Amino acid sequence: MTTSVIWVLVMAVVVLAAFVVVGLVLGARALRQLQESKTADRDRREQTVDDAMAKVDDANAKAASVRAEAAAAKAEATAARAEARRVLEDAHGEADTILEHAHRQAESDAEQVRTAARRSGEREVALLNATAKEQAAEVERRAARIDERERLHADEVERLVERERRLVAMDTDLSAREAALTVRESALTGAEEARRRELERVAGLTADAARVELIENIENQAKREAAILVRDIESEAKHTADTRARHIVVDAIQRIASEQTAESVVSVLHLPSDEMKGRIIGREGRNIRAFESTTGVNLIIDDTPEAVLLSCFDPVRREVGRLTLEKLVLDGRIHPHRIEEVFDSAKNEVERLCERAAEEALVDVGITDIHPELATLLGRLRYRTSYGQNVLKHLVETAHIAGIMAAELRLDVPTIKRSAFLHDIGKALTHEVEGSHALIGADLARKYGESEDVVHAIEAHHNEVPPQTIEAVLTQASDACSGGRPGARRESLEAYVKRLERIEEIAAGKVGVDKVFAMQAGREIRVMVRPEDVDDIGAAVLARDVAKQIEEELTYPGQIRVTVVRESRVTELAR
Repeated sequence: MTTSVIWVLVMAVVVLAAFVVVGLVLGARALRQLQESKTADRDRREQTVDDAMAKVDDANAKAASVRAEAAAAKAEATAARAEARRVLEDAHGEADTILEHAHRQAESDAEQVRTAARRSGEREVALLNATAKEQAAEVERRAARIDERERLHADEVERLVERERRLVAMDTDLSAREAALTVRESALTGAEEARRRELERVAGLTADAARVELIENIENQAKREAAILVRDIESEAKHTADTRARHIVVDAIQRIASEQTAESVVSVLHLPSDEMKGRIIGREGRNIRAFESTTGVNLIIDDTPEAVLLSCFDPVRREVGRLTLEKLVLDGRIHPHRIEEVFDSAKNEVERLCERAAEEALVDVGITDIHPELATLLGRLRYRTSYGQNVLKHLVETAHIAGIMAAELRLDVPTIKRSAFLHDIGKALTHEVEGSHALIGADLARKYGESEDVVHAIEAHHNEVPPQTIEAVLTQASDACSGGRPGARRESLEAYVKRLERIEEIAAGKVGVDKVFAMQAGREIRVMVRPEDVDDIGAAVLARDVAKQIEEELTYPGQIRVTVVRESRVTELAR
């Protein structure tokens, strides 16, 4: 019998004992009530007798009635005793009934418990039998696998033994061949040494001198063949790649209708009349001083009819100053306090214009899910320029070019457009945070939840980080197309001249160069070489060296073509 069955039987016995105890308690309580009633009757009777005895002397005349009452009392006592006996018998009978019912209930509960325990034991036995059968089957399967593995091991051992026998035979054969080869090698060494001495005698050169001369000839021939091979490979690759790239870039640029650069550091405000200039200047110049100190914009009033100039290198501040002056002219009230009020209003209006410009740019590009802080920074680029090109318009143009290229190459268009659109976001904080605008923009994009592909494209678009993804490469290409197209940017004459001079210096410093010409505003350089100093292969090497040095040392928009010209002329006179 299991432990659970034993515990069930113990619980049944305990329950049965509890029922017996409850029956005994109820019976004892009934007996106690009967005894208490009997004691009360006896006390009443004794009290009655005492009263009667006390009144005997006083009630001699009433003896007959007293006796009658005593007889009646005796009768009542007899009846009370009979009633007490009947109640006691009923209590004994009820206690016996309760005990019998408790016994029957305990036996029934015990039978139910035994039945449940028997069923539980049967289920456990069945489960144990099933488990034992499964384990036995698993043991049989393992034994079968072990037997199969032992058989395979035995086969493997036989194969290894056979292979070892073959290896021993082969080793013996190889030993014999090695001995024969050793003898033959000794004979060949002697013959080679004799032949070398004979060749040295005939040629008049030692073996080392002949080896050096042969290596030099082979090296020169290998270099020439390598240069020819490189030229052919580059020519074929350029022909294929240039055709495909030109098609993609031209198609992307032709589909973008962008404006020419016209940004400057000066804004012109037209006045209704020349009398307004005096009101702008104010008494003793207090209005113009208040305006310049409040807005930070220089106000230039000259002889230009009905116009004033606003000069400031910060385009946002210049726009705020222009709006402030425009509102003051329209209102007509111009004094220092009014200038401050209108300046605050114009500043808020410029902020709203920046937000609207950012929203329009995002809608134009097709980007909807962007962090609000990035949208605010994009709006600040509305008044930011780079080489005269508006940065926000440059971002929109770059995104469209990148999207067209991605569609042509069947790539992920939304991700590439997003990378190109956000690549110059760091320019909004360049004056506030130290570092390159590419790295600053990457940190901003990473901070506001942009994907790693977008972040890498931003930080790699100026090669601060080597580009590793197609998104980064297309971002660089679209940025170059937008910044290098004709009319997109302009630069100072001094920087332009210095760049041309440096390009000519780089080309003129190479060996064999005769003349250098910078053409097409520095977009192409012609290098004239001396034909007796540079051959065709050397011309190709020279062009590649010049282009590589220009890439490493100079910064310029677009690309520069390097053309090396080698001209040979032969003149004869016919007499």
